[in-house]
Amino acid sequence: MTRFDVSSIGFYVLDILGRPVTRIPDGGRADYIDEIRMTVAGTAGATAVDCAILGLNTRAVTTVGDDEMGDFLEAKMRKFGVECSLVRRTRDVQTSATILPVRPNGERPALHVPGSAAVFNVAAEDMDAALDAKVVHVGGTGLLRSFDGQPTLRLFQKAKALGRITTFDLIQANPETFALVEPCLPYIDYFVPSIEEASEMAGRKDPREVATFFKQRGVKNAILTLGADGVFVSAENGEEFHLPAFEVKVSDTTGCGDSFTAGVIVGIIKGWDLRTTAKFASAVAAKVAMGLGSDGKLVSFDDTIEAMNNLPVKQAAAA
Repeated sequence: MTRFDVSSIGFYVLDILGRPVTRIPDGGRADYIDEIRMTVAGTAGATAVDCAILGLNTRAVTTVGDDEMGDFLEAKMRKFGVECSLVRRTRDVQTSATILPVRPNGERPALHVPGSAAVFNVAAEDMDAALDAKVVHVGGTGLLRSFDGQPTLRLFQKAKALGRITTFDLIQANPETFALVEPCLPYIDYFVPSIEEASEMAGRKDPREVATFFKQRGVKNAILTLGADGVFVSAENGEEFHLPAFEVKVSDTTGCGDSFTAGVIVGIIKGWDLRTTAKFASAVAAKVAMGLGSDGKLVSFDDTIEAMNNLPVKQAAAA
């Protein structure tokens, strides 16, 4: 038996968000906006927090700076119930942080300091504890300079040798990122990238072709988030389907992909089929999109089930 439902390993970042932002004021002048928040974010960080909100026993595995931003991230995660004994500190660089001026339509350009993400690695003495979970999630390949490549591959290999279920997402992917990702693909049970990043690596745009590209290289289940167009799923058994997104008023799209992954992990832990899992994950992302930051309006498992069953669905081709 494992101690945790999920161990979320990799990219954790402090997001400082404001909305709505339509321009940068001239000179030293100020504009007034409706809302500013600080949140735990990142392809592993937001996923960890959202998993905890949804009721999973969640462990964080990352490195943050020995600074006030690192203090905030750890305190915030503990408040949500995330176990933080493997959140390591560094004095070499500051905590990874991003300033996000969120546009009225939910888009968010970013100003980012890589900071602690670039020095993160899983120490040998932490490896067993990092893998002490039913689901091992790795998020952030592309920004984890010290962990990308062989260290990530070794972790996945050990995770699969232990019989763990693996999930994977990345960030800021481009064609060069594929060299880091390709060796890991045979060890990934659920690959959950955005279609934009997956397309960059696969060199093709059609979701079915992109999913096939990664499955031919070892991925068991390819789950491609399509933004406002929903999700395309190509399951290990060959089943393919598309689900449209839910119709909601979008406040901010920050963390929607990361929260979708959290929904997938919940479905895995619950033992749901992939269609139910994808529908639930879409509801998780919809709840996040309705608020500011990586947790948005996500409050609980039960509330998300209610949203899944009652939110209107965007008009789309039949799944």
